[in-house]
Amino acid sequence: MFATPERLRGDGGRTEMLVWHKPVGRVVEEFQPIACSDTEGIVMPWPKQDVPLNLDKAGERWCPDCLAIVRA
Repeated sequence: MFATPERLRGDGGRTEMLVWHKPVGRVVEEFQPIACSDTEGIVMPWPKQDVPLNLDKAGERWCPDCLAIVRA
């Protein structure tokens, strides 16, 4: 599944977790709309990547709402 990551940063600004979202539509002015929200999205998104639905990488997880949409 193609997805775009949201970087959750901890103390010191270091990325602690990547949360993968299902992108919808095109990137417009450095903003990628995501399936789980009509108003929010990823600002300055990384390129879309092919991410397995059964993600087993440490420090990465799927957005629960996006995953439910994908599996529906």
